[in-house]
This record gives sequence, structure tokens and C-alpha cells, in this order.
Amino acid sequence: MSATLLTAVARTAVPETALRRVLALDAVVSAGNGLAYVAFSAPLGRLLGLGQGLLLGFGAFMLLYGAGVGLLASRRQPPAFPVRLVIEGNYAWAALSLVALVVWFEPTTAGAVWIAAQALVVASFAVLQQLALRAGSGRQ
Repeated sequence: MSATLLTAVARTAVPETALRRVLALDAVVSAGNGLAYVAFSAPLGRLLGLGQGLLLGFGAFMLLYGAGVGLLASRRQPPAFPVRLVIEGNYAWAALSLVALVVWFEPTTAGAVWIAAQALVVASFAVLQQLALRAGSGRQ
């Protein structure tokens, strides 16, 4: 997912719309990855060099997370506190992914690239969500 795509999704004159769009994209990507991890945990575990059980657990979590973020995105004006929790969670996920890559995991090359790439995407979601939330707060 490129930075251009993420900025294009967020581009609008109405900050609440930008926030809802980025939240919705976050929800779709998270739930999509979660579904893939749950449905294909064994082959993806081998490809990425991560355990099947670990991917299954991550997948279940990501499905629930995606549903929660999708619920926030469906609101006309997503409440600031839960959105801040999503933003902080995204920052934490990105940071912990990189720490895990170096400290805990011993992934394949494909796994190392995947972990780093998803950390970058998740951090990008957090930045765009934070910018949109600030822009909306300034209008009130």
C-alpha cells in the first residue's frame, strides 16, 4: 500500500470524512489480514517463518480489531477517545512489530519483509488518523 494511496483516501475538505475513510481502510486491511491469518495460518506460517498458532491468534485478534475500527468508521462523527485508542494501538503495533522482528521472531526473508511492511502501513494509518482527528478538533 503506497503513501500516495493512503493520502488519496484521506484527501477531503471535511476532516470527519477523512477520519472515517482512514478508519474504514484500517478496518478492511486489518480484517482482511486477520481472515487470511485464520484461514491460512499453516501455509502462511511456513512462508513467513512464524508459528501457525501465533498467526491464528493474531488473525483472531485482527478480525475483532477490524470489526471495532469498522464500527468507529461507520459513525458520522467518530468519538475522539476511541479513535485515540486506535491511533495509540496502531503506533504500539507498529513499534512492537519491529521490536519482535529483531528480538523475538526468526522469520524467513519473506516474513521479515512482511513484518516491516505491515509495521509501516499500520504506522501510516496512525499518522493519517491523528492528522484527521486534529483537523476535526480544530473546527469545533
